[in-house]
Amino acid sequence: MSELVFFLEEPSAKAMLNGLLPRLLPQTIPYRCVVFEGKQDLEKQIVRKMRGYRVPGAKFIVLRDMDSGGCNTVKRTLVAKCREAGKPDAIVRIACHELESWYCADLAAIEKGLGITGLTRFQNKLEFANPDHYPSPSKILLRIAPSYQKIGGSRAIGPYLDVTNCRSNSFRVFIEAIKRACDQ
Repeated sequence: MSELVFFLEEPSAKAMLNGLLPRLLPQTIPYRCVVFEGKQDLEKQIVRKMRGYRVPGAKFIVLRDMDSGGCNTVKRTLVAKCREAGKPDAIVRIACHELESWYCADLAAIEKGLGITGLTRFQNKLEFANPDHYPSPSKILLRIAPSYQKIGGSRAIGPYLDVTNCRSNSFRVFIEAIKRACDQ
């Protein structure tokens, strides 16, 4: 593999990955983030952008929020578009329901990143123990961290996310996909 290419629906995902990936990827594997202007833009342009990507040996990971769509439906649509682009081996991962689910699953990362104390004591409460089940984790996050802003907060929290955290299944599966891609 020459590089790992992330197709992302929004800039906040790139901000988070720039803090997370240097701790996760081997130094020999460079990465690139291709950011779209929302999920509709991602779905509209993914085939053209993937087809036009000319770096030999690049591996693709597509990350999109589930939002109010069904996880399997969203994933099937994106997998079909990757196949249409001639990249059937592209990995598609869905953040259930939003990227903020991953942050709510790791209150210690929020504490460190945003400089807020006392949050980790809530980690075992239902909404933080399994945040993938909550339809609007961004609202929960704003309740406990009113200073959180999507891009700046993602940039601040990303370097502290625990890659072994299993509270968010969608985060665990995303991390496993990156590791698997690096091993191929």
